[in-house]
Amino acid sequence: MSISRTKAPGAVLGGDPYVIPDGILDDIDDSWSWNRIVSQMCDDLKIPDLTTRHGLKRVHARFNDIYRRLDATYSRAQKKGNVKVMGGVVGIMAKMCADSILRDKLFQKGLLSKVMPLLEFDVTRHVALQALTVVTHHGGLPARQEIAKHNPTLAQLLRRYPDDPKVAELVIVTVAHATEAVVACEETPDPTLVRAAKIQDVLEATVAALRKPTGTHILQTHALSLLVAPTQHCPRDCKAVPSMLTLLAALTRSKNINTRATAFSGLLRLSIAESEFEHSQFDPMRLMSAAQRGTPRHLSDVLMTYGPERAEVSLTLRATLDYQKGMMQAMKDRNMYALGTKLVDIIQRTEFAIGEGGWQTQGPDGTWGLLGDSAGLPFTRWTDALPLSAKAMRAKGTPADLDGADIIEMKFYMIRGRLPEAIALANATLKRGGGLAYAYYIVSMGGNVEEGLRAVKKGLKCKNVTPFVRNQMLWRAVNHAAQQGLTILRESREGDMQSRAEGLASLMSAWEDAKAYISEAPPDGRHMLEVLSWYVILTIVTRGPELDVELSELDPARRKIQTSKEFMNHMGYPIQKTQLNVTRDLLLSIYTKGAREWADFVKRFDDLDTQAQECFSNAPSDVEDGLAEWLEKVELADSDDGHGHAHHHARSHAFGNGHPMPTPKVETRYELYRCTWCGNPSAALRKCSGCGKTKYCDVGCQKSHWSEHKAKCKGRS
Repeated sequence: MSISRTKAPGAVLGGDPYVIPDGILDDIDDSWSWNRIVSQMCDDLKIPDLTTRHGLKRVHARFNDIYRRLDATYSRAQKKGNVKVMGGVVGIMAKMCADSILRDKLFQKGLLSKVMPLLEFDVTRHVALQALTVVTHHGGLPARQEIAKHNPTLAQLLRRYPDDPKVAELVIVTVAHATEAVVACEETPDPTLVRAAKIQDVLEATVAALRKPTGTHILQTHALSLLVAPTQHCPRDCKAVPSMLTLLAALTRSKNINTRATAFSGLLRLSIAESEFEHSQFDPMRLMSAAQRGTPRHLSDVLMTYGPERAEVSLTLRATLDYQKGMMQAMKDRNMYALGTKLVDIIQRTEFAIGEGGWQTQGPDGTWGLLGDSAGLPFTRWTDALPLSAKAMRAKGTPADLDGADIIEMKFYMIRGRLPEAIALANATLKRGGGLAYAYYIVSMGGNVEEGLRAVKKGLKCKNVTPFVRNQMLWRAVNHAAQQGLTILRESREGDMQSRAEGLASLMSAWEDAKAYISEAPPDGRHMLEVLSWYVILTIVTRGPELDVELSELDPARRKIQTSKEFMNHMGYPIQKTQLNVTRDLLLSIYTKGAREWADFVKRFDDLDTQAQECFSNAPSDVEDGLAEWLEKVELADSDDGHGHAHHHARSHAFGNGHPMPTPKVETRYELYRCTWCGNPSAALRKCSGCGKTKYCDVGCQKSHWSEHKAKCKGRS
């Protein structure tokens, strides 16, 4: 299509959207800044003010007309070889992409076909990359996925221009956002998109770029997000870049706990594909066989030091024998209340003593069957005796008997696989008052991590908690708090000091409970290896650079891990490749190598992070001659299609010049996010109205603490 011209030089556009002002290409001086070029072109092409909502509304109303002007200008400049004008058109379109509707329209019109050719020219490479950065920042999911298809081209730029820090920064920011749109999801991503994104190629180029000492903080933070994003769904690509894994391990030594948590989470998700779900079941015959074989001398010494009568195998065998004796006695005397009192004790002593069983009898035809109603027994299978015993205890009606009946009934529901009913009964028990630890333990088995953690932390403060119930609650508290803390830190925005304190509070809670479990629980306990794994990981994540590069501080824990493995082998329980076990082994195997290989990078990372905090009130430095600043001048709320880019690089995008928004220095007081009574980590605590100093989960925790707190509270008020 030919482009018509106006009759007079410099005439403004009339009603014909295809008319290009005479001399527009000649008006652009090569010495001008991009900011001036774009401003001049907006004036010449009569583009409304893109930095105001009113201006963007006018663009919406006249989109087709405005797009044709831009498209015609780009096409003519391309024919004339005027790349500066081509870059100006792309800059204007990139700014329009701040609006989600305009962005989608521009992508449908082929925006990328205008941007990508400019990457080949030295004079327009930066502006084209900046445009891609802006689009991926504001862009929806389809736009970012489309850009991810160009990852190979962008990765090649990193290799072709290794000494251009601006290229490295803009490429990594763009590729990070685009790649996350492809692989940062829980469901299996589109394999076609994954292949097009060339994950391994991108990771290799990114790691190579990070070795350069010129990287900015925005480059480093986006690179970390890029390295972590594909670990769950592309583990093979990630493992093909060993230096990436050692870098993630090294970043667990950063001074920034958000960075440490993010890096570790990448390693944790890397193990998902090869991990096994823990499905070991209790086998009494296996336990009996282990007891008959005898315990190896070195393991026997461990049990003697701990107390052999407190070992899990001893507790389980004795409780199982007591259960059998109780059932035999119930067969004789039909006293369901007496059986109930025995069951309450056994249930709170160990996990697996209550099993299925029955009495068999041979019929006239020689076949064997269960002895039940024909013998006058009120139950056939042994576990059927549990609700009958609970009923007998309820008939007594004392508070202790009611609690006992609830314990038996909750256990019955658990044996039958009726968890919702068990939790409902546990909640009803707690509403009745009295603080039954076993009920809190059952509540913690629900799917809500926050509710489960709050339940076990309250349960640990109950009186008369048996060692078994206490250890079970400690185990669950470690799992709940560790997962909660890592999630908070990984998902929090940079600079969100409240989330940092909240996440650290959860991790410290998990670490403290892990330490308590290791010191109190039986060394042959089946959860010991899992808690030891969490203890090692939490120590690394919470202490960071305080640890020796050889992790000598964790040598005792490593020895305990080996002992725990030997106990499991002795008892015939396979050591499964759970996600936690695989991640622990991976981190310990590459930690020292990573700490040494990437020591200089981690120091630069932390130095830039510190500088960013210190320059919070300073203005940003000079930018790529003003274009980036112009592109990011206005921030709009996306009236999006639901696929807006909810990334977590708030510091990175506050300024369009590629310099991170600094974080104000705020003291991280994680203790402020712990309940004063039970220690539960939470951001939803209530202050004491009397002194305003102590904080509680709810009224129950406040009442429990009042006898200890009232003197201080009155003194403060």
